[in-house]
Amino acid sequence: MLVERRIRNYQAPLHQYMCNGGKRAIEIAHRRWGKDEIALAWTFQAITERPATYWHCLPQFTQARKAIWTAVNPHTGQRRIDEAFPVELREVTNEQEMFIRFSNGATWQVIGSDAYDTLVGAGVAGIVFSEWALANPSAWGYLSPMMRENNGWALFITTPRGKNHAYDMFNHAVKSDDWFAELSDAQATKAFTDEQLDGIRDEYVALYGKDFGASQFEQEYFCSFEAAILGSYYGGELAAARAAGRICEVKHDPDLPVQTVWDIGYSDDTVILFVQVVANEVRIIDTYSANGQPLQHYAEVIASKDYNYSRHVLPHDAQAKTLAAAGRSVYEQLVTDHKMKHVTILKNTNTEQQGIMAARHLFLRLWIDHDQEEFINAISQFRREWDDPSKCFRDRPMRDWTNHFADALRYLAWTWREPPKPKVEKMNPIITIGGKSTMTMNDLVKASTKRRKEEAYH
Repeated sequence: MLVERRIRNYQAPLHQYMCNGGKRAIEIAHRRWGKDEIALAWTFQAITERPATYWHCLPQFTQARKAIWTAVNPHTGQRRIDEAFPVELREVTNEQEMFIRFSNGATWQVIGSDAYDTLVGAGVAGIVFSEWALANPSAWGYLSPMMRENNGWALFITTPRGKNHAYDMFNHAVKSDDWFAELSDAQATKAFTDEQLDGIRDEYVALYGKDFGASQFEQEYFCSFEAAILGSYYGGELAAARAAGRICEVKHDPDLPVQTVWDIGYSDDTVILFVQVVANEVRIIDTYSANGQPLQHYAEVIASKDYNYSRHVLPHDAQAKTLAAAGRSVYEQLVTDHKMKHVTILKNTNTEQQGIMAARHLFLRLWIDHDQEEFINAISQFRREWDDPSKCFRDRPMRDWTNHFADALRYLAWTWREPPKPKVEKMNPIITIGGKSTMTMNDLVKASTKRRKEEAYH
C-alpha cells in the first residue's frame, strides 16, 4: 500500500539520507520542525522494506504515551500513530504496551530510555531517540552493539539542552563520514515569519523574565547550546566551577585514601562516586554507573580499582532487608558475601532540599575530573519539575535518569568529612615503690575499670 507523505523542504536532507541507506543521523532542530513526524514517516518506510523490530524512544516511558501514542495532530484531528501507520496494515495494536504488529511481521513500539536495560529483543533494525538531549545517554551505549550486529539504523532528534551528550554527539557526527548531522534553526527553515518569532519571544520573556526568557527562546527556536537549562539546580555552580578551572584533569593521588559514595538503584541506575579529600578540597576522581546489575558486579568494580579505600558510604535504604536477598540488606551482602571493609550507612536525617543546598555549598570546594562526562552531564541536567497548568516550577526535582547522580552528590555533601577518630585520654602509670604499689585497693579498682572501658572502646 502506497502512503502519501508530505515532506517539508527543510526535512528533505535528513529524509533523503535515510532513504539512501544511512545508518546514523542526528538532527538538532527548532520547535515545531516536525522531528517526530519525519521520523515516523521514515520508520514506516523502513518497516515496509525490511520486516523487523523498530522502536521509538522517549526520555521517559510515562512521557512516551502522551507525546507519541495518544498525541493528536491538531491540523487533522487524527492520532499521530494512525497517520503514520495505517490501521489496515496492522495485525495487532496493543494500547497498553504501545505496541503494533504489522501484517508483514514487523513490529513497532514506543519505549522509554529510563529503563534501557529492559530493552532486549533480537532483530532490532531501527530506533528513533526523540528528545535525545533529555534522554539517558547510557541507553545508546547499551543498545548500539545490538544495532551494529543487526546492521540497523539510529536516528537522534532533539532541540538543545546545554552542552551535554547531544552536543558532544553532534560535534562528533559533524566530523564523521559515517554520520548525518544537521542543525536546523528557525532562521534557516523560515517555518515562522518574523512577526511570529517576535510574538513567541515576547511570550517567553513574559513567562521567564527578560534575560532567561530570551535565552530559552534562543535555545528552542535558534538551537543555541549556550542557554541555561530551565530549572537547573546546579547550572550556576557548574558554570562557576568551569570558570575557576575546577573541572579539569583530577588524577588519583596514590598517597591518599579514597572513599566511595553510592546511590543504589534497585530497578534502575546505581551510581558510585570515587572521592579524595585534601584539606578543604573535595576531588571526584572517578565515577561509575550501571543499570540492572547484581550487587556482585559493583563489588567487583570496587575491587578492580587500585585504590586504598578508607570507607564506602551507602544510602540509608541499603540497610533494608529484601525477600529477593533471603531477608538480607545490601549492607549485609557487601560485608558478608563480598568481604568489603569500612562500609557505613548514611543516616536519613535531612530532607532532599537540605541536601541540594548542602551540595551547592560543596561546589565551592569541589574539583571534578573532566573525563567524568556522564556525571557532569547528569548534574547539569538535574532540574526542577515544571507544572504546566500553573506555569511555574514545583519545589521538587524532575524524576529521570539524572536523579541517581544528583543523589550521590547530595550524599557526598553530607559525608565528605570523615568522622574524627575518638580521642583517648592517656592513663598515668601505676606507681610502685620497691615492687609494691602505693595505690589503695579502691584506686586499683578504679584504674582497672577505666582501663577495661578504654580497651572495650577500641
